[in-house]
Amino acid sequence: MKHFEEKTTKTQSIFNGKVIDVQVDDVLLPDGKSSKREIVKHPGAVAIIPITQDNKIIFVKQYRKPLEKTLIEIPAGKLEEGESPNITVLRELEEETGFTTNHLQYITSFYTSPGFADEIIYLYETNSLEKVLEPKALDEDEFVELMELSIEEAEKLIATQEIHDAKTLYAILYLKNKGMR
Repeated sequence: MKHFEEKTTKTQSIFNGKVIDVQVDDVLLPDGKSSKREIVKHPGAVAIIPITQDNKIIFVKQYRKPLEKTLIEIPAGKLEEGESPNITVLRELEEETGFTTNHLQYITSFYTSPGFADEIIYLYETNSLEKVLEPKALDEDEFVELMELSIEEAEKLIATQEIHDAKTLYAILYLKNKGMR
């Protein structure tokens, strides 16, 4: 597929933030013409489907400022520099839910918005949750409420767009295709 490749001729850093960096690349297109690409650089993230003993999924309800609304999502978080997804997912599971696990199953990874961002999410599942007596605290600017929902309850929240993000929709579709009810 090299005939689709774009060659970067110049990169200009626009913004370096806590979560993302933004750059503008000048590129040479396959037909020889030039163009610009605005690119969001992200360190990557993890998400986990935590399943309780009574076959419910633990979700987090939280406000999402870019959308100006509250969403219900599976627990997730950003990779820290040098941290492997296997470590990040356990940290995020504990911080956001107060649980840990010794049985972590990697499902897949996917790009969230490849048209303008390089963010990749590594998706995991566990059905072997253990309550942590003194869990790690949430990030100081993070406020979540836990919810335990069945697949049917989650589908109702998809219909009302309370569950409305790609990673959570992917997770629910994965569980349904796997036969979870």
